[in-house]
Amino acid sequence: MGVAPFAVTREPLRVDDLIMAVGGPVDGGQPLVGAVTTFLGLVRGENLGRRVVRLEYESYEPLAIKVFERIAAEVGEHWSGSRMALHHRLGALGVGEASVAIAAAAPHRAEAFAACRYAIERVKQIAPIWKHEFFEDGHTWIEGALADPDDRGAREDAYRRACA
Repeated sequence: MGVAPFAVTREPLRVDDLIMAVGGPVDGGQPLVGAVTTFLGLVRGENLGRRVVRLEYESYEPLAIKVFERIAAEVGEHWSGSRMALHHRLGALGVGEASVAIAAAAPHRAEAFAACRYAIERVKQIAPIWKHEFFEDGHTWIEGALADPDDRGAREDAYRRACA
């Protein structure tokens, strides 16, 4: 059985799994896409001048999967023939660990890059994932998704960023 294209997990993220999820199937031995791009978000060691010790992510998992599916549908509306996979970590993550992985496949590289960028912009805007950041000198909750998924302006902003 193949890898699910959309997931929230406590397991380490594997970019190869996402590439496999979007890179096939093949038709008569020929790939149906010409490019696959990936994005891997990592836990930074410093944020706003403070040394980060770890992050903890929480989510309402069923809704997160539905939001990931929605983002993929939006990607398909903008970039015909594209496919995407999106996985996000939950739980405690140390500095340097991957928190989010995205793979976008499209007929051409420009579309694949734009689709991948659009997806991470939309994750930041609408995914129900909350981040608790722990520093050497304290901790804070980082505001999660604040945009209404149906807000046309937010979608247009993500599209502008993706195509910049």
